[in-house]
Amino acid sequence: MSFTAPVIEWAGLTPVLIILGAGVVGVLVEAFVPRSVRPAVQALLSLLAILASAVALAGRWSVVVAAGSGRELTTGIAEDPFGVAAQGILLAIGLLAVLVMADRTTADDGAFAAQAADRPGSAEEEESIHAGWVATEMFPLTLFSLGGMMLFPLANGMITLFVALELVSLPLYIMAAMARHRRLLSQEAALKYFVLGAFSSAFLLMGAAFLYGVSDSVAYSDIAAAIGGGGVAGMDWLALAGVALVTIGLLFKTAAAPFHAWSPDVYQGAPTPVTGFMAAGVKATAFLALVRFYYVLGGTLGWDLAPFLWTVAILTMAVGTVVGVIQKDVKRMFAYSAIAHAGYMLIGIIAWNGVGVSALLLYALTYGIATVGAFGIIGLVRTSHDGAPGAEANDLEAFTGLGRRSPWLAGAMTVFLLSFAGIPLTAGFMAKFEVFIAGIAGGATWLVIVAIVSSVATAFFYMRLIVLMFFREPDGDRVVVVGSMGPAALTIGLAAAATVLIGVLPQAVVRSLADAAMLLP
Repeated sequence: MSFTAPVIEWAGLTPVLIILGAGVVGVLVEAFVPRSVRPAVQALLSLLAILASAVALAGRWSVVVAAGSGRELTTGIAEDPFGVAAQGILLAIGLLAVLVMADRTTADDGAFAAQAADRPGSAEEEESIHAGWVATEMFPLTLFSLGGMMLFPLANGMITLFVALELVSLPLYIMAAMARHRRLLSQEAALKYFVLGAFSSAFLLMGAAFLYGVSDSVAYSDIAAAIGGGGVAGMDWLALAGVALVTIGLLFKTAAAPFHAWSPDVYQGAPTPVTGFMAAGVKATAFLALVRFYYVLGGTLGWDLAPFLWTVAILTMAVGTVVGVIQKDVKRMFAYSAIAHAGYMLIGIIAWNGVGVSALLLYALTYGIATVGAFGIIGLVRTSHDGAPGAEANDLEAFTGLGRRSPWLAGAMTVFLLSFAGIPLTAGFMAKFEVFIAGIAGGATWLVIVAIVSSVATAFFYMRLIVLMFFREPDGDRVVVVGSMGPAALTIGLAAAATVLIGVLPQAVVRSLADAAMLLP
């Protein structure tokens, strides 16, 4: 019996290996480092790993641009400028998310339970809090999930796509249950996310099985050749069903309607830093993985798949807009906002042109940065119990008068809200503009018109929050704004600055992302 050793280009995998290796080291830190210094060690390890990965990734960019085309690092993993740019975007999101997770507020607390294994409200939990214990498991879990996110857009085969999907999702199922306050709601959110995540995996696996039956291969290129070369005579329906099922599996992760049911409850119940990481990172990586799948494979079906994607895009924009308007909880409002944004991003998929690829890269970057910053602010607005800060105050009324309580937080939130609304001179405007231009070039003009109407309507609930912050008096002593000990404040400042800078001077970013899109195989 002979064995053929796999050929692996380890240099191309270095950025991902640094992140995953740091995650393994983080597990060892949990086992051997004293609890008192563990939070600082884990946070520093995570930040250094992300920065080291970014340095390695910068080296890979010059290599792939010089090569002029993509190549396989190993079976099922492709490296090209699109993949490197996608990894850079995800590292930026991961860096900001880790900074928010590492924050200790002036109330001397964080967003995570002292010890996740304690039953909510139990004597064990009281003892853990009294002892001053701080959960640190989320740092290696975040690194493992981030490593999966970086692999997801590189996946060039169905097996790699599935493994990366699980690597992204499994740590988040655990992290969603680790909230310091409202633990039962947090655990319910984690269970819902797990159950519907299993549905996502099932759809993807069934679609992969159909596509394997069509082509006798799991590689995107082979499947595309089998579909486009007429080698599936009498089985066109099987190819169409396979592509549709895999697309549905990915659309679950993007929270596109009608596959969005998990999103509002999970956003509301998960610890706020995890919600920010999930909302920004998972949506970005799922769409970027969908780009490679659709542009290499799914697009070969042409207009056969178009009615399905058009229907999903319109329904997603409608649900996100209409239901978002009536929300009273700020985290649920942002969940439906994210659903509407998924509809806009689908235009870049439907367009099936180079402008659509670069537009989705820009959208993933700008939306991700603003989202992490916005959830960083949400975590600092707390209920007040006799002047002492308690759980997060997530109802919209809690933000009444925030401009008087903390002008800089209200100002930063305004920047993020204007970016979500697509107001000019913000990064969100440039992202929407590029996606809409791609849609028009790809023959989806009517879909762009629907998106513009939806975008105008969603501006209502963003402006409502701005009015509450600046044009209403503070609501007594019901709410207190706690200060950040540094990391969250740094994240909010960096995210706001980047949102304005990309909006005012977008040329360099847009040009770089256009170069990445040109060389997608």
